[in-house]
Amino acid sequence: MTELSGQKPSSETVDALVTELASIVGPKGWTTDPEVLAPRLEERRGLFHGATPIMVSPATTAEVSQVVRACAAANVPVVPQGGNTGLCGGAVPNESGSEVLLSLHRLNRIREIDPASNSMTVEAGCILADLQAAANEAGRLFPLSLAAEGSCQIGGNISTNAGGTAVLRYGNARELVLGLEVILPDGQIWDGLRKLRKDNTGYDLKQIFIGSEGTLGIVTAAVLRLFPRPRSVVTAFVGMRDVDSALSLLNETRSCCGDSITGFELISRRCLEFCLQHIPGTRNPLEGEHAWYVLVELQSGIAGVGLRNSAEEAFATAFESDVIQDATIAENESQALAFWKIRESLPEAELHEGGSIKHDVSVPLPDIPAFIDQASEAVEKVLPGVRVVAFGHLGDGNIHFNVAQPEGDDKDAYLAKWGFVNEIVHGIVGSFDGSISAEHGLGRLKRDEVRHYKSPLEIDLMEKLKAAMDPDGMLNPGKVVR
Repeated sequence: MTELSGQKPSSETVDALVTELASIVGPKGWTTDPEVLAPRLEERRGLFHGATPIMVSPATTAEVSQVVRACAAANVPVVPQGGNTGLCGGAVPNESGSEVLLSLHRLNRIREIDPASNSMTVEAGCILADLQAAANEAGRLFPLSLAAEGSCQIGGNISTNAGGTAVLRYGNARELVLGLEVILPDGQIWDGLRKLRKDNTGYDLKQIFIGSEGTLGIVTAAVLRLFPRPRSVVTAFVGMRDVDSALSLLNETRSCCGDSITGFELISRRCLEFCLQHIPGTRNPLEGEHAWYVLVELQSGIAGVGLRNSAEEAFATAFESDVIQDATIAENESQALAFWKIRESLPEAELHEGGSIKHDVSVPLPDIPAFIDQASEAVEKVLPGVRVVAFGHLGDGNIHFNVAQPEGDDKDAYLAKWGFVNEIVHGIVGSFDGSISAEHGLGRLKRDEVRHYKSPLEIDLMEKLKAAMDPDGMLNPGKVVR
């Protein structure tokens, strides 16, 4: 059943466990209804499908602890799941039907907002957009922002070390967590919900669980960092001829605007065309056509026109040096939202173009132009007619290098080439000493492949950590490590 324990419980054991779990979580906290389970047992892109004897939805940390303890006693693994918006199969049970699915959506309370310490304590099932709104109401900013924020849950964001559009200034989820509450594989509760900015008393245990995708412990609550709410925001849409120019603009904007850059999103012409064709309400912010675009957002805690003046200075210098060809600055919030709608709608727009083989990669900033050129040339050479769809967080080196099927091709036949195309693109990523997973994690999708890109020592250390903390493979087996 699990790749660590290798022992599959009997049907009688599973039946008895289902009865016990139902009694722990109560009538509102469990289901075996196939219609309810169906969307929970499929990865968002349909790459992985699983099965489970029961989905439990505990309402308290104590109930999560009891569920995990009962499953450990029965030798039945637990697969924790948040909003199930991940793209690597990390939150879906396997096909055997012998893993319990544990949904955290009922742990959705904001326990405390503390403006004085710039923190808030929240439960794992809170929707990311709801936390952003709650922070805003308290006069603060929680900066984690990504396309799935209306449905993803903060526990999943933490467990995958989510990135998003503001990493350039605020960092990944890892940098936004002060403390955690975690259920260990044997059901013990580790209470590390501390607001401290400085605690130099040995190993920083919370970091072990952030990004571990639920394989070492189940995050049930967290203390999150908050920031002053920005008092001035500048959003611009810029056109240019190549990616080298985008990097030059990034450097010029940094020189003029300092650390006020919160977003620097690269968008190819093909990406924009897909949006204009398939997403109602989108329009080209610029009059002409350009090979590449950048969406720039700047934020400052100081009110007034100073930030806009600095942005205009950066763009004027870039014009004079022929770095950019056109640019427009949003005059109001609705225009800024229209710019962002283009960027945030790219995954949806791609769906209308058939099969797309995805790559969530990162390379050092100076190597991004060469990576995009080499990877594009390589996939177009072996699969004539494919359409490269490249976009992403240029400021932090994270590129979503997607390869859309040739027009008119059979979608399933094309997607069957997923591994072949991954090998080509990831090989080029490796040549630049990059990462094959910048922010989506490993899950099942990249669990085996990552062994080709990490050193044997790194893999050995990861496996030793898993074996030490979860020797019987009770938590999310078969994900991240074998």
